[in-house]
Amino acid sequence: MLQTFQTNLNDVKTKITKIGEGLVKANELILEALKDCDTQKFNDAKSHIKNVSSKTDEIDNAIIKILALYTPEARDLRQVVAYLKITNELSRACANTRSFIRGFTDVCNDLDVKTINEYALPMQASTVTAIKTTVTMINIDDVDELQEMYEEVLIEENKADDLYEMIERNLVEQAEGSNSFKKYHKMLRALRKSEKIASRAIAVANLLVYIKIGGNFHN
Repeated sequence: MLQTFQTNLNDVKTKITKIGEGLVKANELILEALKDCDTQKFNDAKSHIKNVSSKTDEIDNAIIKILALYTPEARDLRQVVAYLKITNELSRACANTRSFIRGFTDVCNDLDVKTINEYALPMQASTVTAIKTTVTMINIDDVDELQEMYEEVLIEENKADDLYEMIERNLVEQAEGSNSFKKYHKMLRALRKSEKIASRAIAVANLLVYIKIGGNFHN
């Protein structure tokens, strides 16, 4: 029974990793698309996060089945419960990514090149690094290495947050001298999604640390 439990758990981990890898690829393409407002690359990014809801539902059902069949305890239970929460965070990150693509393709050409290069690009770069590091953490067993990677994710998430605050101030200042406030509002709403993706990454990273050392959940 133990072997079957571990096999099923490994299958769940593999599927979670694949969703995470798709999320990374989508955001890497967004980073490339931002450089010249490439609509095709924005659209290509969507293909890497297709049908995520059905995939996470499948994983959640598998997790519930594991709980029902094996009633895991201690660290095994932490891992199963954490995976259940991780699928939700990844689903939300993919939803944020789709919203970012949908919102930003409408306003990308209205955002001046300097603002994109100074704020939007480095913010998305930090988001990509945060996600990529988090996905790598899924298959890391060493506790010290895991905690070091968690700190990396936290740093990148903080960078993304700080850059969003800077671009928000910049665009609000531009909007004050313009008759196109609605346009600037759309820009900020789209860019906010990029920062939220990084927030989802730190939530997943926290859960991966929880699996190894316990403690409390942090949102």
